[in-house]
This record gives sequence, structure tokens and C-alpha cells, in this order.
Amino acid sequence: MENSLPIPQVDSLISTVEKIKNKQIKVVDLVTEHLKRAHEVNPKINAFITILDQAIEVAKQWDARIESGEDLSKFKLLGIPFTAKDLYLVKDVRTTFASQLMNDFIAPYTSTVLQKCLDEGAILIGKTNCDPWGFGGSGENSGFGATKHPLDFTKTPGGSSSGSAASMLAGVGFFSLGTDTGGSVRLPASFCGLYSIKPTYGRNSRFGIGAMGSSFDTPGFFTRDIKDMALLEQVMAGKDINDATTQEVTVDNYLSQLDNLNLKNITIGLPKEFYGEGLSPEVKQAIDNKIEELKAKGATIKEVSIPSTKYGLGVYYILVPAEISSNRARYDGVRYGKKVSDNYEQNMVESRSKYLEDEVKRRIMIGTYSLSAGYADQFYKQASKVRTKLKREFEAALKEVDCLLTPVSPTTAFKLGEKANDPVQMYLVDIYTVTANLVGVPAIAIPAGKDKDGMPIGLQIMGRQFEEGKLMGVAGEI
Repeated sequence: MENSLPIPQVDSLISTVEKIKNKQIKVVDLVTEHLKRAHEVNPKINAFITILDQAIEVAKQWDARIESGEDLSKFKLLGIPFTAKDLYLVKDVRTTFASQLMNDFIAPYTSTVLQKCLDEGAILIGKTNCDPWGFGGSGENSGFGATKHPLDFTKTPGGSSSGSAASMLAGVGFFSLGTDTGGSVRLPASFCGLYSIKPTYGRNSRFGIGAMGSSFDTPGFFTRDIKDMALLEQVMAGKDINDATTQEVTVDNYLSQLDNLNLKNITIGLPKEFYGEGLSPEVKQAIDNKIEELKAKGATIKEVSIPSTKYGLGVYYILVPAEISSNRARYDGVRYGKKVSDNYEQNMVESRSKYLEDEVKRRIMIGTYSLSAGYADQFYKQASKVRTKLKREFEAALKEVDCLLTPVSPTTAFKLGEKANDPVQMYLVDIYTVTANLVGVPAIAIPAGKDKDGMPIGLQIMGRQFEEGKLMGVAGEI
């Protein structure tokens, strides 16, 4: 029985845009091809909640403008089909947050980041499956069923942006929008052999994206190419009046930085706390090989220490559920969610108990407990103090080096169901990724090799706030 998909070769986004502008490719043919692929693969990997066949009409409109001779040179993403995690609002399109509680919700407006892509000529062709509201590391918690790994249907593609990564690997779309609260674009990228970026907190707008932990959530995305990543981040970054957390910081020319970085001027830090017990020998060897490549190209490699890293996972799973508990209060079956009764109290209890997934309930309860009277000082307050300490340690380490290179995950993709009944083991999957969200620094994941079974291995590069370009530059040398 077939247990995997053939993985097609897909051209880079940048080269495809050039072909469209030069009339070598019709937009409608490109969009049709990717929609066809989405319909073919979805029954096997369950990567999509909604496939948007109406994208064909948008493609026809762009072709008509091209044929008319209109100057469309300014559009950076002209005619490019893409997908988005079903946490992104799209006006007049169903947005479920991968939860049955929101199965019928039609978004009244479009998220800022996604709208920026549309404004540059990109065409949305599907909303991808994920862990509900981003709660998970495997894609197994979705109210619409688990997403399967295209290379091995028995394994997870990683979560929570599972459908985005799986669809990309399966050849659908040139990029996919995801979100990253504790590793949710980096882990799937590592498991699927893709590139992904979690920018600095405040670099990309969170407006119009389903909230998980509001001081952690970061819009990110997947690509197959580092130059595509540079172009896309250029498009998405910047201040947004609708999101007060976005920063008035100059958006660099990332493509230029990519081309002009000299590794001989770069010092790369290896935080010793990320290379200890629990790291798979195959993952470590793959990363060691890349470190040797960087050394050979002139980079300086230096061991550094971030002592509070060992507390990172514990702190994360106190603070994030607390924010989840607060954010989920609005989903009471009256303001949002399914209404099951005219009695407010009964409706709130029954709609949540019936339609919220188990992992969602678990995190709400953990968060409510840690914020409750008598425990807030013991848990939430103390965790907040450690978060501050960890931030200072990162700042100190990044004064010594230009960036940090670490694993993304202790292992490659694991079996579906392997950790489903053990939340602690599942949470440990995020052990190398949560710290970037705790301290708000940018982090990218890139392919680093494969294990003995041919499953991808990823590595992570973290850096100073708002220095995404430098990280991409280093990645471009690997």
C-alpha cells in the first residue's frame, strides 16, 4: 500500500514571478495546476480545511491585466499561488481556527499580513489544517483530523502549522503563511525539509490572526528557498496601525543583505545548553557537518552559555496557557462559537465542552489554574521573572556573537499517535524553539540533511531583535 507522495520539483517564487511578467507562464495555468495538486493530495495527507477554487477567477483577472499591456512590474508576487494556516482571517471566507467550535465562522475582514501578500499580486488557493488555535506540536489535535507527512503517512509533519508545511512539501503553493508561538513554523519546517522564519516579535503584524499567547504569537511562513524568504519578509514586515505591538523599525533590504554578507566577519555562537542529553546523534551529526561548512567558509565558531535555557520550557508552559485562558474567554457561544442554548451560562459550558478539542481544554485549565488566587504569585509571577532573566542572558550572549546556531528538534518526525497520550513528551518537542518566543528574538529554520530513513533534519539560527537579514545571510551560506 502506498505510504508516501511523490515530491515534485517546484521553481522558486522569484523565478516564477519573472516568467509571469515575461509572459512565459499564464497565471490561470499556474493556479489551475496548484489547485489540481491540492485536490489530489488532500485526501491522502489532510493538509487543507478549505480549498479555494474561486482563485481561478482571480487568476483570469491578472492574466487580462497582463495581456492589456498594463505595467505590472511593481508587483513583487504577481500571480503566485499561496496557502495560509486557517488562523488567518480572509474576508468572506470561512476561518475555522481548526476547531469545530468555529466551523461556521465567516471572517469579516482580512489579516494585515495576508492582505499585504494579496496587494503584491499573490493568489490565495487554500486554508491549511493545523492544531486548533495553534495548540500543539504535531497537527494531531485539529478538529478536522490529523495532517500526515507527505514522505511517510504514519508520521507527523510537525505542528502547529502542520498543513502549511505538508502542503508545501507536497508541491502546493510557492509559500504558506503560518504562525509561531513556540516553534510552530520552525518545527514543521525541520520535519519537512523546508525554510521557515519566525521574525522578531513586533516585526510582522498579528492583526487578523487567531490569538494563542498574545505576547508570544508571531506570524511566520514557509518557503523552499532562502531568497524567496528574503523577498517575502520584505513584503510582510512593518508597522501596522491595527497592531500596537508592531514596531516603527526600518525594514531592511533583505535580498541585498543576503547577497552582501561576508562570513569572515561573522561569529556564530553554539549555546552549550542546546547540545546536551536527549539530542539524537543523527541530528547532532547533521548540524556538526553544517558547522564545519561554515568554518571552512571563514565563519568564527564560539561556544556560549545561556544558563536559564533549562527553565525555558517550564516557563513557557506556565505563561502561554495563562494567556490562552484569557484569550479563550471570548469564545462563549455568544460572541464567537457555536450557540447551543439561549441560557448564557448553559451555552458557555455546553458549547465549550462539546466543541473544544481536548488539548484546548487542557491548556485553558492549566492557564486558569496558574492565574488563580493563591497560585498566581507562585507560578505566573515567578515564571515572568525567569522570562526576564532569560531575555537578559540572550542579550548578553548576542553581544559576544552575531547569531546562535542550534537544533530545531531533538529528533526527526515521529509517528502519529506516538506522543498523543503523553502531553509532557509532546511538549518536550518544543524544547529548542520556545526560548526564541520567550525573549522575542528572530529565528529561522533551514534544511540540514536527512536521517537514515530519509526524513529531513533542520537547524535553527537565532539572532538579535530585528536582524532577520543577518540570519538569512548566514543561512544562504549553508
